[in-house]
Amino acid sequence: METRTITHRLPDGGSILTAIGFVLLVNLVGAAPSVVSSPDTPWFRALEKPGFYPPTIAFPIVWTLLFTLLGVSLWLVWRSEADGRRLALGLFAAQMLFNVAWTPAFFALEAPLVALGIILVLWGLVVGTIVAFRRVDRRAAALLVPYLVWVTFAAVLNFELWRLNA
Repeated sequence: METRTITHRLPDGGSILTAIGFVLLVNLVGAAPSVVSSPDTPWFRALEKPGFYPPTIAFPIVWTLLFTLLGVSLWLVWRSEADGRRLALGLFAAQMLFNVAWTPAFFALEAPLVALGIILVLWGLVVGTIVAFRRVDRRAAALLVPYLVWVTFAAVLNFELWRLNA
């Protein structure tokens, strides 16, 4: 019977700096829409909110944590040489594009129904990204699960905001 030994070694200093770079990049890209739109508008303040709407402070805290997990996840896939890496990276880029598109659609365009369509596509892309990442690095896929949970919650919240104010 053949036995395989799996060894885990810590990344070197250069690799850690690269990981930090990925985390910073994903956080910057994720925060970019806040430059052009935000929930701090008379229109958004006037919307009826569902009872489960989180406190305002929750959003920047949760998104910073999630974008940090996404950055580490992306770094793990980026440094891998496994089959499927290119597809996984492409799906990651596509889901980030839809993630970034949601904020201006909802807040700048004041279009909750359009934003709902965007977040539903985003949800599907996140699921696809998790599946693709799992084929490359299981840890990277696991790091995306909290993001999927939050996007699911955000989609429900988006739907309720649209429904209550349509």
